[in-house]
Amino acid sequence: MKTLRLILGDQLSRQISSLRDLDARSDIVLMVEVHDETVYVRHHRQKIALTLSAMRHFARSLREEGVTVDYVTLDAPGNAGSFTGELRRAVQRHAPDRVAVTEPGEWRVWEQMRQWQTLCGVPVEIREDDRFLCSRQEFAQWAGSRRHLRMENFYRYMRRKTGWLVRNGQPEGGQWNYDRQNRKPLPRNIALPPPCRFAPDAVTRETLALVADRFSDHFGELEPFGWGVTRAQALQALDRFLSGSLPFFGDYQDAMRSGETFLFHSALSPYLNLGLLLPAEVCLGALEAYRQGAAPLHAVEGFLRQIVGWREYVRGIYWLKMPAYRDTNFFQADRPLPSFYWTGDTDMRCLKEAIETTRRHAYAHHIQRLMVTGNFALLAGIAPQEVEEWYLIVYADAYEWVELPNTHGMALHADGGVLGSKPYAASGAYIDRMSDYCSRCVYDPKARTGPDACPFNYLYWNFLMAHETRLKPNPRMSLPYQSLARLSLEERERIRWQAEAFLSSLSPSKLPDGQDAG
Repeated sequence: MKTLRLILGDQLSRQISSLRDLDARSDIVLMVEVHDETVYVRHHRQKIALTLSAMRHFARSLREEGVTVDYVTLDAPGNAGSFTGELRRAVQRHAPDRVAVTEPGEWRVWEQMRQWQTLCGVPVEIREDDRFLCSRQEFAQWAGSRRHLRMENFYRYMRRKTGWLVRNGQPEGGQWNYDRQNRKPLPRNIALPPPCRFAPDAVTRETLALVADRFSDHFGELEPFGWGVTRAQALQALDRFLSGSLPFFGDYQDAMRSGETFLFHSALSPYLNLGLLLPAEVCLGALEAYRQGAAPLHAVEGFLRQIVGWREYVRGIYWLKMPAYRDTNFFQADRPLPSFYWTGDTDMRCLKEAIETTRRHAYAHHIQRLMVTGNFALLAGIAPQEVEEWYLIVYADAYEWVELPNTHGMALHADGGVLGSKPYAASGAYIDRMSDYCSRCVYDPKARTGPDACPFNYLYWNFLMAHETRLKPNPRMSLPYQSLARLSLEERERIRWQAEAFLSSLSPSKLPDGQDAG
């Protein structure tokens, strides 16, 4: 039987289910670079270059195995520009008995994929993506009729299922979660490991030139480009993290420092989300470091929580709740995204640092995303769809299945509590505690109102006042509302006035090509 096997750009794993029974004597692997996937949002140029280069390297590795690969480049004559169009052309070229493909990560591609058998006129077998540790079906069974789908409960379920850091059904060290030990600010004199970056080879340089030519109006700097584009490089990045950064990751994973992008973070998410690394092997590597005494328990647990906890959990929420999930808007937020999200042109140093880092590297670590850019968007009442489009555009690791729940549910609380039990709203005090940004900022993180007050402060209190009816009944919001109750009516009015004046001063967003957002 002759099988045409379509590999999507985020399925660059030799172990992907659609390749599992590959017969190199008769089968053909189809890989396509299509216009639709580069512009359904205006992706950061480094993300486009990373994906295309990784795809081309993966195709080369298959050919070195003796596999026949039909590879359609973005600039190939006759390129139809879409998955559906290129699959139909390939079926005409090769006349396969069937098509095999692994289920996609994004709902919009899933909708396309379910039409392929009818449109192509051959059987299309859609296989489970079993690179993940929890299938879509298993997550739905776990969710069942639960009233609350909390990540912590899912995380404990997954720990018991895998047996990772579990002994006799109980957590290693007596605690499931060592998050309280993961919140230390970065000492001034601590030495940071050099980031694991790779010099572009000929294939990557060719891809960079293509992206520079075709996507010059997209967001983000293209060079210096240092991402790994092969499995070997991704494994090297994993090894560097395990040996150099993991021992300190647990202490400082929430810390931020001016001019520093990667700190002790792994920066492995682009490789995981492309398929160059598998979540199980990443977790097993961290567990082996713990067993050898090379990394402390709270560091390894914190890292596992990000992979077997959050990563698997947000994928489950995405497939459980889509497509209606993305349209919820608990706070009825409707403000346009401010233009500084594209330019970094703001006096708020924390936002400037996070946005400039994002523009240079298509990367910012999770606290910069959640507690700086995300927190501001929450407090300012920015429309969820505009924020979510921005996150999907600007990060190399952003795919809707992981970006949407993290942004919509965790950062913006737009789902009303499906994902998080309370909004992740914070004043400037949190940023001051976890970074050095405030020491060189024109604003005072201790002032609630006045000309020098940090905007995060009066926006935070204004947010609590604006949504008191919605949030005060939440038991996890009792302390903030007790503090709000101690403010005088005069202070409340000063806060409300200054917040409204500040928000009115923000210019609406412009996309990188100068077009209005949306």
